[in-house]
Amino acid sequence: MRAVVLALTVALVVPEFAPDKTYVYNYEALLLGGLPQEGLARAGIKLNSKVHLSAINENTFLMKLMDPLIHEYAGIWPKDPFVPATKLTSALAAQLQIPIKFEYANGVVGKVFAPAGVSPTVLNLHRGILNILQLNLKKTQNIYELQEDGAQGVCRTHYVISEDPKANHITVTKSKDLSHCQERIMKDVGLAYTERCAECTERIKSLIETATYNYIMKPASAGVLIAEATVQEVHQFSPFNEIHGAAQMEAKQTLAFVEIEKTPVVPINADYLARGSLQYEFATEILQTPIHLMKISDAPAQIIEVLKHLVENNVDMVHEDAPLKFVQLIQLLRFSTMENIEAIWAQFKDKPAYRRWLLDALPSVGTPVIVKFIKEKFLAGELTLPEFIQALVVALQMVTADLDTIQLTASLAMHEKIAKIPALREVVMLGYGSMIAKHCVAVPTCSAELLGPIHEIAAEATSKNNIPEITLALKVLGNAGHPASLKPIMKLLPGLRTAATSLPLSVQVDAILAMRNIAKKEPKLVQPVALQLVLDRALHPEVRMVACIVLFEAKPSVALVSSLAGALKTETNMHVVSFAYSHIKSLTRITAPDMAAVAGAANVAIKLMSRKLDRLSFRFSRALQWDFYHTPLMVGAAGSAYMINDAATILPRAVVAKTRAYLAGAAADVLEIGLRTEGIQEALLKSPAADESVDRITKIKRTLRALTNWKDLPNNQPLASAYIKLLGQEVAFVKIDKTIIEEAIPLATGPKPRQLLKAALKALQEGIALQYAKPLLAAEVRRILPTAVGVPMELSLYTAAVAAARVNVQATITPPLPEEIETMTLEQLKKTDVQLQAEARPSIALQTFAVMGVNTALIQAAVMARGKIRTITPGKVTARADILKGNYKVEALPVEVPEHIAAMSFETLAVVRNIEEPTAERTVPLVPELAVQNSQTPADYLSSENPDEVPVRAPAPFDKTLCLAVPYIEIKGCVELHSHNAAFIRNAPLFYIIGQHSARATVARAEGPAVERLELETEDKNRPVSSESSSSRSSSSSSSSSSMSSSRVTKTATIMEPFRKFHKDRYLAPHGASKKVSSGSSASSFQRIQKQAKFLGNAVPPVFAVIARAVRVDHKLLGYQLAAYFDKPTARVQLVVTSIAENDNQKICMDGALLSKHKVTAKLAWGPECQQYAVTAKAEAGVLGEFPAARLELEWERLPITVTTYAKKLSKHIPMAAFQAGFRLERVMNSEKEIELTAALPNQRSLNVIARIPEMTLSRMAIPLPFAIPINQDGSLSIQIDEDILSWIQKHIKEE
Repeated sequence: MRAVVLALTVALVVPEFAPDKTYVYNYEALLLGGLPQEGLARAGIKLNSKVHLSAINENTFLMKLMDPLIHEYAGIWPKDPFVPATKLTSALAAQLQIPIKFEYANGVVGKVFAPAGVSPTVLNLHRGILNILQLNLKKTQNIYELQEDGAQGVCRTHYVISEDPKANHITVTKSKDLSHCQERIMKDVGLAYTERCAECTERIKSLIETATYNYIMKPASAGVLIAEATVQEVHQFSPFNEIHGAAQMEAKQTLAFVEIEKTPVVPINADYLARGSLQYEFATEILQTPIHLMKISDAPAQIIEVLKHLVENNVDMVHEDAPLKFVQLIQLLRFSTMENIEAIWAQFKDKPAYRRWLLDALPSVGTPVIVKFIKEKFLAGELTLPEFIQALVVALQMVTADLDTIQLTASLAMHEKIAKIPALREVVMLGYGSMIAKHCVAVPTCSAELLGPIHEIAAEATSKNNIPEITLALKVLGNAGHPASLKPIMKLLPGLRTAATSLPLSVQVDAILAMRNIAKKEPKLVQPVALQLVLDRALHPEVRMVACIVLFEAKPSVALVSSLAGALKTETNMHVVSFAYSHIKSLTRITAPDMAAVAGAANVAIKLMSRKLDRLSFRFSRALQWDFYHTPLMVGAAGSAYMINDAATILPRAVVAKTRAYLAGAAADVLEIGLRTEGIQEALLKSPAADESVDRITKIKRTLRALTNWKDLPNNQPLASAYIKLLGQEVAFVKIDKTIIEEAIPLATGPKPRQLLKAALKALQEGIALQYAKPLLAAEVRRILPTAVGVPMELSLYTAAVAAARVNVQATITPPLPEEIETMTLEQLKKTDVQLQAEARPSIALQTFAVMGVNTALIQAAVMARGKIRTITPGKVTARADILKGNYKVEALPVEVPEHIAAMSFETLAVVRNIEEPTAERTVPLVPELAVQNSQTPADYLSSENPDEVPVRAPAPFDKTLCLAVPYIEIKGCVELHSHNAAFIRNAPLFYIIGQHSARATVARAEGPAVERLELETEDKNRPVSSESSSSRSSSSSSSSSSMSSSRVTKTATIMEPFRKFHKDRYLAPHGASKKVSSGSSASSFQRIQKQAKFLGNAVPPVFAVIARAVRVDHKLLGYQLAAYFDKPTARVQLVVTSIAENDNQKICMDGALLSKHKVTAKLAWGPECQQYAVTAKAEAGVLGEFPAARLELEWERLPITVTTYAKKLSKHIPMAAFQAGFRLERVMNSEKEIELTAALPNQRSLNVIARIPEMTLSRMAIPLPFAIPINQDGSLSIQIDEDILSWIQKHIKEE
C-alpha cells in the first residue's frame, strides 16, 4: 500500500466520482463575526446538511442537500449555544433540497446549472460546497503556486502536497491570499471617488483576507476519494493598525465522507438553466441595507406607511428614530418599480410636507429608475428648477454608473429644455463626466467611446472658437479622468505645436487642470507633458505654475524633480521660481505614505537650489502644503494652498485651496475651491495700474480706481471665475462677467428689494408659523465580499440625520407701516416702535452605523457599532426697538424644556435576525456588562496575539454625573456619563471604543426663586441710564492709581542702542502734515488725567450702556451693566462693568488715553471696586538706534494666583520655542512685573524684534517681511492717510 501512496504522490490523480454511485458527505458551514477574544459577543450563522453527489456522465454531476438546518448565533462566545432558525429552514427547505448540476473535470468546476426556482442566495450556498471540490492538482509538483478560480474570484493560491504512509492517505493543503487576486469578486458602494493608498498598507493593512483548505485524500478503486476537507477563512478588519486589535469574520467548512449509496440523485422535473460558473453571484444584498431587515410584501403600502410616520412624527421636534426611518424609506424605494414611484408621487406631490420628504429620499435611492423619474418629472414641469438641481446632483452621485445610466444622463444633457438653461446644462454635463469616472472604477477596461460625444463637442467648439463650450468640455473630461482624453486635451495645451496659444489664458489653464484625474491613473503619461509646460519660458507664467501643480500631483521621480530644480537655476521669472521653490520645499515636509517618494525627491532637489529663495516675499507666487499622518491609527489629513500672483497688479491671478483625508488605507480629495481673476487681471494690465515703474502704493491706488470703473471693462470675457470640487469631482463653477453685474445691480437697487421688504414686514405683522424638516443620508459606504461558505459579508458605514424646527414669529409695529413702504421717510422710521416675539424649537437627530457581518435578504448576522445624537434647543425671545428713544431690549422667556436637551450614545452589538421572524431580533452587547464587572481570570482574556501582554483587571462601568448651577439665573445643567469598554483585554484604541458609552445633558431650574425672564437692554447717549443702574454706578470709582515704573534698560550684546522716545515734534505722521501737539500731549501723564476725573461717569454722559439682568419673582436685582464713556478733550475712553446686585462691589474697569500722537496707555483693573488686580499697557513709537521703532510695555501690580502659576509653567517652554523660531536668548534679570516688546524697522522689508521678560531677553534681527511697511527712516509715513479712510480711498481713486 505504501507503494500506492508514493505513486499517488508522484502522479496524483484528481478526485473522481463513479457514475453508478452516490457519495454521501456530512457538511457543516459556520460563519462568525466579532473580536477573536473569548468572553465577548459574536454573531453568525451555521448550516448543517448532508451532501449527495452523483455523476450523470463523465463530466456532469448532480449535487443535492439533504436535511438542511440553519442555525443563528448572537451571544457570548463560546459559552452561548447556536439557536435553530426553524422557520427560516422550513421556508427554504424545498429550495435548498433542489438538486443542482455542475460540470467537473480534472478537479475543476465548470458551469453551474439550476432551475429558475433556485434563488441566487441559495445557489451561492451550493457554490460554497463546490468551492471545496475545486482542486488544481499537478502530477509533477508537490509545491507550487498559481492563480486559481474560485467562488471569490481568481486569486493567488499555494499548494502543498504531502504523504502520510502510516495513515495511508495524502494531505493536500491549499492556501489563498484573497488580497492578491487577478479578479476579485466584490461590490463597492460609495467608494468610487476614493483612491487606494497602496503605500499606506505596505506595512500595515486594515483588511487582511486569507483562506486555508486542508484535504485528506485516500485511494479508491476509481482513483482518489476526498475523505475529509476542512476550510478556514479569516477576514480581519480594523480602521486602525491591526496590531492594536481587529474585528474578524471567520468562515469554517467541514466536508466529511460518510458512505456510498446506490440510489442516484434525481433532478427535478424542470429546465436546468445555465447560472454562471463557480464564481459568486450577487443577489438583492446590494439593495438590502445591513442595519435592518424588512420583509417587503407590498412596497407601495409600506412606503406610504413610513412616509406618514416621518411626516407626522417630525413636526414639533425630530423623532429619535427619524434617521433610521429615513433609511428604511430609501430601502423600500430601492425595491420599488417605476410604476410604484409614479403612483406615490401622484398621491403626494400636492402635499408640501410629503413632497419634501419624497424629494429628499428619492435621490439617495441610487437606482437608474430614480434618474429616469427625475428627468421625466422635470421635463413634464412637475419639478421646479431648484428641486430638479438638488435632486439631480445627489442622484448622479448616488446612482450605479452602468452603461444605461450613462446614456440616460447623456440624453438629458442634450435635451433642448436643459440646453436653454446654461447653468443647468453645466450641472448635468459635469455629472455626466462623474458618471463615466465611477463606471471606469467599477470596470477598469471601460471603453473610450463613452467620451466620444464630449470629444466631438470639444472639437466642434474649438473650430468655432466657442470659448464657453470648450471650457465646459474640458471640465467634463477632467471629471471623467479617462486616459483616452489626453490626446484631445493636448490639442488645447499651449506650446505643444498646437494652435492653443491663441486661445484665452483661462482655456489653457482649464486644459492643464483637466489632466489631474488622468495623472492619478496614468502618471507616466502626464509627467512629461506637465514638465515640458513648466520649462517652456515662452508661455504665460500662470500656465507654467498650474502645470507645476499637475506635475507634482502626478508624483514625479527624483530625476524629473531634479531636472526641474536644475532648470530653475537659470529661470528669469521670479513668480515661477518662487512658486516652484515653495512647492518643492513644502513637499520635503510631507509625511503621508503615498507622497513619501515625492518627498524624498523634493529633499534631493531642494539641495540643488539656492537658499536665498527662502527670502522671497509673499508678493511672489507661492505654493504651500502641510499634512499630518498617524501611522498606528492609519488616519491623516493634508491641505494645500496655491497663490498665483502677478507682478503687474496687486490682485492675485488665482487662489486654490484643497483638503485631503486618509483613513484605513484609502485617500480622497475631500474639498477643493478655486478662484481666478483672469478678466480683471487683463483689464488691469491695460490700465495705468500695470505700470512697472511705480511703487506698490501707487499700484494700489490705480487698481482701486480701475475697479470702480467696471463699466469700462470688456464685454467678451469673464471678469472672474470660481469652481468647487467634492471628492475630486467638479460639481459647480461660475463665471462672473460684466453682463451679470449689470443684471444684478437693478435687482439690488430696483423695486424688487422693496417689494420683498414689504412682503416680509406684512408677513411678520400677520404672524409667521413655519415647520420644516430636512433629512440627509450623509454617508453610505459599503464593501460586499463573498465568503467561502457562499454567504456574503459586508463592511459598511451609514450616517443619516434629520433636522426639524417649528418657528413662530409675530411682530407688532407702532404706528403701523404705511401701505406704500417705499414712501416711508427716515423720520417716520425713527418714530417707529417695533416689538417682535419669536419662539423656535430646533432639533437634530443623527444616527450612524458601522457594520461587519452577513447581510442577505433572508438573514443578517453582524457585529455593529451604533451611535446616536439627539439635540433639542427650544427658545422663546421678545425684542423691542424704540428708535426714537434709542432703546433696544431683548428678553429671553422661560420655555418648556425636554428631559434631555442633548443625548449621545455609542454601543457595539452582536445582532442576528431572519426574514421569517423579523420581530424576533436577537441583540447582545459586544462587551457584556456582567463580564466587565465579574470577569474571569485575567488569563481567560489574554490575547492570543500578544501572550506576553500583562493582563489588566476588569474595571466596573464608569458612571458619573456632573452638575453646574449658573448663579443669578437659577439654572442648573447636568451631564450624566456612562461608559464601559473592553480595555481590560488590551490597552489599545479599538478596545477602548467597543462597549457602551453615553452622555446626556439636562437643564432644569435650580433651587431658589424662579426667574421670570432674562433681559439684555441697550441704551444710547440720547437717553440716561435707569435709576437703578445709576445708583450702582455712582458708587463705583476708578482703580487706585499707581505710578508706572520706567523700564530698566539692560544693555546686552543683542541691543546696540536703547529705545528713545520721539521728541514732541517728531512722531509718525505724513509728510507735510501739521506737527502741532494737542492738549493731550506726552507732557500730560496718564496718572494726572485719571486724577482729574477718576470716574468719567461723574463728568460726561455714557456713549452707550448695555444692561444684562435676570428678572426674578422676588424682584431682586441681578445682573451686570456695561457703560462706555469718552472724554474728547483728554482723548480718554473708559469702560466700566458693574454688578447691579445689592452688596456686590465687584467691578471691571478699563481705562485708556491717547497721550500724544505717538503714545497710548491703557489700564485694566478688576476686583472689589477695581482695587484688587491691575494691569497697565503702554504703546509708543520711537527710535532704536537710528531706526523707527515701536515699543509695547505690559506692567502689573497684582495678578490672580492662577495666572501666575500658568505663566511660570509656560515660561519653561519659551527657550525651546525661541530656539526653534530663530531667536537668540540671554539670561538677564529683567523686571519681575514687566514685559517689554520692541520692534524696529531697519528698512521697509525687515524687522528687528527684542523682547524682555522676567529672567531673559529674546532677540532676532533682520526678520524678512512679506510686504513693505510704508514707514520712512525718519519715522514718517510714506503715504498720506486722512482721518476718514473712505475719503482717502475716494480721493486717490479720482486722481489721474
